[in-house]
Amino acid sequence: MSPKNYAFKDTAKLAKNAIIRDLIRLIVVLLAAFLMAVNINSFINAGGLFPGGATGLTIIIQRSALKYLGLSIPYTPINVLLNSIPVYIGFRFIGKKFTLFSMIMVLANGFFVDLLPNFSFTHDPLLVAVFGGILNAVAIAMCLNVDATSGGTDFISIYLSQKKGVDAFPYILGGNIVILAIAGLLFGWDKALYSMIFQYVSTQGLHMLYRTYQQRTLFVITDMPDRVCSMIYATSGHGATLIDGEGSFAHKNKKIVYSIVSAADTRKIIPKIREIDPNAFINSVRTEELLGNFYMRPRD
Repeated sequence: MSPKNYAFKDTAKLAKNAIIRDLIRLIVVLLAAFLMAVNINSFINAGGLFPGGATGLTIIIQRSALKYLGLSIPYTPINVLLNSIPVYIGFRFIGKKFTLFSMIMVLANGFFVDLLPNFSFTHDPLLVAVFGGILNAVAIAMCLNVDATSGGTDFISIYLSQKKGVDAFPYILGGNIVILAIAGLLFGWDKALYSMIFQYVSTQGLHMLYRTYQQRTLFVITDMPDRVCSMIYATSGHGATLIDGEGSFAHKNKKIVYSIVSAADTRKIIPKIREIDPNAFINSVRTEELLGNFYMRPRD
């Protein structure tokens, strides 16, 4: 077979793999949209809670219109309108396909929220807050793990983190505090306080389920430093620094591979280090603060 035919087969295979990945991505996004809609109707609305971001603002507008104006407004048009600026930020600065799948998430979630009935699994407000927060974290993590978001402040958070190197958490937290303050003034402080529990559980769950924006520092003592460094770069796109060391017992010269990688990448990197050098000594440390350039894979 000629090189031209091989190139054609490789291109066709890559295109097929891309279609399969996008199909899986679409299925996961739709499942996440359905799960989030169930959470909104069965926990958030049934328990009278207020989540953060665009979802929280949408629910405040809906309940305010119903309470003060007697108007029942569908969820979808309000949520889509509130997501218009974040969607523009996504298309303009983050990635077009990434934003497209996020838009599918927003639209599908709104469709399911308006379609599904409100149904309460429990009337205990604490259980509603805890398990609603868990479901919220699972739905958001499902989206993020296939390169999509649930919309709203997720776009802004990714833009600030990936493009500007700014920790968006204080700003998002500040916005959520404003939303809860408005909810407390309009609908009672007990619901706002239970909503704080909901948001705390959701944040902690998301922190466990999605680790791309967390970093870990690797110290690897190995007899095969060059192979380990090459593997780290090929796996994560991050480089490494070699440090000369000496064992205190045998006084043998050792090389220490020092690298900072995404916490998610350590799941792949550490087993590969073991394959390269079964006797390697690996210390993985959580990185609390990082200054300087840290490579982040661009969104598509």
